[in-house]
Amino acid sequence: MPSLINRLNKNLSVLKPNSILEFNAEISQIDDIVHLTIGEPDFNTPNHVKQAAIRSIENNESHYTNPRGTIELRTAASQFLKAKYGLNYNPEDQLIITAGVTEAIYATLSTILNPGDKIILPTPIFPLYIPIMEFLGASPIYIDTSKTDFKLSKEKLKEALDENGESVKAVVLNFPNNPTGVTYTQTELEDLATVISKNDIFCISDEIYSELSYQHDHVSMGTILPEQTLVFNGVSKSHAMTGWRIGVIGGPATIINEVNKVHQFLITSATTNAQAAATEAFKNGLEDGPQMREAYAKRVAILEEGLGQLGFDYVKPDGAFYLFAKIPEQFTQDSFEFCRQLAHGAKVAVIPGSCFGPGGEGYVRISFAASEENIKTALNRIKSFLN
Repeated sequence: MPSLINRLNKNLSVLKPNSILEFNAEISQIDDIVHLTIGEPDFNTPNHVKQAAIRSIENNESHYTNPRGTIELRTAASQFLKAKYGLNYNPEDQLIITAGVTEAIYATLSTILNPGDKIILPTPIFPLYIPIMEFLGASPIYIDTSKTDFKLSKEKLKEALDENGESVKAVVLNFPNNPTGVTYTQTELEDLATVISKNDIFCISDEIYSELSYQHDHVSMGTILPEQTLVFNGVSKSHAMTGWRIGVIGGPATIINEVNKVHQFLITSATTNAQAAATEAFKNGLEDGPQMREAYAKRVAILEEGLGQLGFDYVKPDGAFYLFAKIPEQFTQDSFEFCRQLAHGAKVAVIPGSCFGPGGEGYVRISFAASEENIKTALNRIKSFLN
């Protein structure tokens, strides 16, 4: 019997298990644990969205669609992005509907990267970018933002570009940020745009949490630097539709056309009835996200007050539904070890900060996409644990 294990793609050796999912699975074995881990809305998909999917099924809409997505969905997405953030995308050739932003990341990086290329990653950041680029033969340039209020500064960006030259293919911006919850103002984005515009690079702007911005209206990088920016968005966080797997890529038509070549071979097209649901979400669900945002704002206020009373330092979240808290000095600063202690000692589950790259060690990510009752229970358990 031949052994085929050594005949696999050699780049598989760089792929490690998803540390967030792996850790969550590990501590989920603990009885009665309170989960403040996975980044998923705890709301149900709005009824009007579910009904649209049901109608689609009943109307036998069970066939392939255009790989870019139905024109109805692309039109609804275009109108939503314009109404909310002032983005101007032609639904014919400037938008692609993907199987969530996860597929958007893979399709985009596969399109723009060659072996040996580099991508600038301001960390902490959503970690999925790292294994994908490494699998494709590229490598990350980490910029630790923990000393600059967890935001990428134009000075650090320019320094990284000057040091690495033409090997840099792109910079990734993820805001509101997972895991810190920080976001960028228009002035801050304009400062970054002045640096990016002087270089022949892409700006990948992951804005999936755009509807969950608490301090000010979300500003999209796509409005400031449209000719170099690829914007990622979708309905997962805004409409509590993580399992429907609908994402959106918007950008210049010339680049979107190339991304579509990869995208169509990855999935052919997104699920038809899920596209019908997303069409309804974008078209008639403009207030779905803000209603959820109000609930998240109440939850984070409870979390902030409770952690403050317990002596935790934390990054004040401006968006998303995460709070990035500093591990108290009396505990190990190994975030995995601390989270295991917290899971077993307090029966509270949070995610180690080191999952998110340089600058994350010594912190934990706490998701407040959980009920007020669970947040209060977690705070009481942490208090007992600390004492």
